Amino acid sequence: MTKLTNLKGPAIFLAQFIGDAAPFNSLEGMAKWASAYGYKGLQIPTSTPHIFDLEQAAASQTYCDDVKGMLASYGLEPTELSTHLQGQLVAVHPAYDLLFDGFAPLAYQGKPKERQAWAVEQLKLAAKASQRLGLKAHATFSGALAWPYFYPWPQRPAGLVEEAFAELGRRWRPILNAFDAAGVDCCYEIHPGEDLHDGATFERFLAEVGNHPRANILFDPSHFVLQQLDYLSYIDIYHDRIKMFHVKDAEFTPNGRSGVYGGYQGWVERPGRFRSLGDGQVKFKEIFSKLAGYGYDGWAVLEWECCLKHPEDGAREGATFIRDHIIHVTEKAFDDFAGGKKSGDFNLRVLGLKD
Repeated sequence: MTKLTNLKGPAIFLAQFIGDAAPFNSLEGMAKWASAYGYKGLQIPTSTPHIFDLEQAAASQTYCDDVKGMLASYGLEPTELSTHLQGQLVAVHPAYDLLFDGFAPLAYQGKPKERQAWAVEQLKLAAKASQRLGLKAHATFSGALAWPYFYPWPQRPAGLVEEAFAELGRRWRPILNAFDAAGVDCCYEIHPGEDLHDGATFERFLAEVGNHPRANILFDPSHFVLQQLDYLSYIDIYHDRIKMFHVKDAEFTPNGRSGVYGGYQGWVERPGRFRSLGDGQVKFKEIFSKLAGYGYDGWAVLEWECCLKHPEDGAREGATFIRDHIIHVTEKAFDDFAGGKKSGDFNLRVLGLKD
C-alpha cells in the first residue's frame, strides 16, 4: 500500500521574474519578495551568475551554506536548481543553432561543438552544486535533435527517429551518471520543442539510457493541455518517475481557424495559452490528490507564464492557490471508529478456518 504524503510548498520558480530592477536583480531581493507572499521555497535558475553562481556553488560548500543561510533568514529554502537553458544546448538541431545561441556565453556562440561541450559541463556542475545544497532533484530540458520532424510529413527516412534518440542517450548518459554520483535525480521537463515532450518519447529515451534511475520527470500539466494529452492518466503511468512538479495553468479553446498547432499566432491569439493559476482549465484538485496518493513528497512549485496577467499578480495569487490545494493527508482511515480490538487469530475465525 502506498504511503500517503504531504506535498511541500508553496514554492516559486524564479526564472521568469529576474530583471534589472530591485527586488528582481538579486537572489536576496527575490527571497524577501517571495517570502512576503508566503512562499516557503525557491527554485533557482543557474544561467544568471549574479543571481546564483553555478561554478562557485559546485566548488564551494561555504558558498552553498551562505545561500541556504540567507534564504533561511527569510523562512525559505532552495527546492531545486534549474539548467533549462543549458540542458537545451546538450542537443540542438542545426535548424535552431542561431535561435539557441543566446543561451550560451558569447565565447561559445557560433561554435556548436564547443557550446555543446560547455552545456554538458554545466549539467555536471549542477549535479555537484545540488549535492552541496542537499537537494534531491534537478530541473532541466533534454534538448532536441528530432523535433523538426515531429510531424510525419515529409515522410521520415527509416531509422531517423531511432538514430536521433540513440544520440540523445549517448549525450545524456554521462550526465546522468554524474547526477547518480551526486545522489540527485535529473528531472526533464516534458515540453514541446524537446525530444522528450510526451510519454512515448520519454519511454524512447529511457530505453536508450538503460532505464537509468536518475532519468526522471518534471511534471507540468500545462504542456499537456496544449498537446491535448491526458495529464491525469500520465500521472498514473509515470508516477514512479515524477520527482518534480511545476504548478502551471493553461487553456485550450480550439476554433474554426486554428487548433493544437496555433496557426503561427501570438500567445494571446492562439487556442492553446498558458494562464495564471486558477484562470485556466487544469484540474489541479485531481492532480494534487493523485500525487499525494502516489506518495510524491517533493515541492509544488509555481511557474508563472501568462499572456494576460501581470507576473506579480500571478505570483501573489499563486502562493495562496498552491497552499489551498496542498492536501494535509490523513493519518488514519475514516472508518477506524467502527473497528474493534482483534485477537491474533481473528482473521482465521472470520474465514472459518479456526473455531
